[in-house]
Amino acid sequence: MTRRYTTLLGTLATAALITAGSAVAQDYPTRPITNVVVWSAGGGTDTVNRLIMAEMEKAMDRATINTVNRTGGVGGSNGMSYVFGQPSDGYTLVGLSESVVTAAVQGGWDQRIGVWDIFIVGGSPDLISVTANSDYDSLEALIEAAKANPGSIRAGASAAGSIHHLNLLALENGSGAKFNYIPYDGSAPAQNAAVAGEVELVVTSLAEQQQLIQAGRLKPLAMLTPDGFTFEGVGDIPSAFDTFPDLSQYLPISQAIGFGIKSDAPDDVKATITEAFNTAMASDAIKEFGQKNFYKLSGASGEESAKIFDNLESLFAWTLWELDAATVDPETLGIPKP
Repeated sequence: MTRRYTTLLGTLATAALITAGSAVAQDYPTRPITNVVVWSAGGGTDTVNRLIMAEMEKAMDRATINTVNRTGGVGGSNGMSYVFGQPSDGYTLVGLSESVVTAAVQGGWDQRIGVWDIFIVGGSPDLISVTANSDYDSLEALIEAAKANPGSIRAGASAAGSIHHLNLLALENGSGAKFNYIPYDGSAPAQNAAVAGEVELVVTSLAEQQQLIQAGRLKPLAMLTPDGFTFEGVGDIPSAFDTFPDLSQYLPISQAIGFGIKSDAPDDVKATITEAFNTAMASDAIKEFGQKNFYKLSGASGEESAKIFDNLESLFAWTLWELDAATVDPETLGIPKP
């Protein structure tokens, strides 16, 4: 076989491989996609992921997307580790929320959040509410009482380092008040404690509190967002920023629920996912879900979502470290201070 013939065969083979690779990327998906949600079935992250995947499936030709749950570890580390170990071909996605940014400092795994390209559907804003029979009828009155007797008023929220705990800390920093923080395993136990009078106030999301507020079992005082909220049948809930403008230095800290794809996946694959995500976010089903469940829809992806999650990672990681609730120094992971 001549050298010229051998070279020609090599050239043709290389061209065939390039063409085949391009065809695979352009034809994506050619087989079912699996979205692995890191939290349990029936929760907020699971519900949002099943909905967005159903709408994305409609928007993608030949697409079948199966949503499964893989819980365990810390900060969603079990599910993330599984997806991270799969090929970077776009056929395994990860369903996540803002809380996964704590996985690394809690020793769950050794990766930064940047290993994912994240697509944010949205989240429900946090608010501060008190027990229904509380003497506090405004946030201002509550803060004044907390300042007069620091640490005397019990405040319920989910575990240290959770988004609701961070919102409580931000409220303290922005108002000068000091509460007696009581951690609970989740939002529901914290809210039940407020209803029962075990704590005097609770910080969770509007989506989580809505039924208790409508039933008159919790009394909302203020949204921990720049804007207030008009609750049908309840009335206007003012923004905490109206009374305490210094909160703008610390808030808002918002939920960010969505999904991710490995950042080293092919660009063509990520482009297909992005187009389907944008189409899904514009669908009536997503808009109706947002309205009915008090979700602020986002639709952020690419550089926009990367910036959001980088900030969340810094804030959550360093807060946990300073609370002695982290096992790994954020500095060793290269996580900058917020």
